[in-house]
Amino acid sequence: MKGLIQVYTGDGKGKTTASVGATVRAAGNGLKVLFVQFIKEAKSGELEILKKFPDLIKVIICTTGFIYDKPKKAQIQAVKECLESVKELIRSSRFDIVVLDEFTLAVKLGLISKKEAEQILQLKPEHTELIITGRDAPEWLIDKADLVTEMKKIKHYFDRGVNARRGIEY
Repeated sequence: MKGLIQVYTGDGKGKTTASVGATVRAAGNGLKVLFVQFIKEAKSGELEILKKFPDLIKVIICTTGFIYDKPKKAQIQAVKECLESVKELIRSSRFDIVVLDEFTLAVKLGLISKKEAEQILQLKPEHTELIITGRDAPEWLIDKADLVTEMKKIKHYFDRGVNARRGIEY
């Protein structure tokens, strides 16, 4: 089976949720998944459950914590170091699916250069499905993708001041 490139983007809720669902579906069918999360805090419910299946799902956290302005040099360096491990794992061809959660945001913020992002896409083995999530997917990525889904916010309780809730948003 040829692996394709999927992108989940947009300003609506559900991008990470969709990628976690795809991860669970794949693992349930015996496929091996590499799930890499950028930007977010290191402790979230989705990662905790995925870590419980180490024979099928490898979780890598390239976290910088949330970035509210420009990334600091230390944050950029941390992601670059993490990316080296991720590249090696992708090259290994051990995974049927690779999920890069919040990857587009990491590119937009300058944690990952366009050149580095394109290199990761080129490293994808023929059989590996690549799932990329995050707001503001760049046009060049949309053009390369085989599937692009935009999560569009129609209404969101955050706009009423409801903060992120444990077990729902993280």
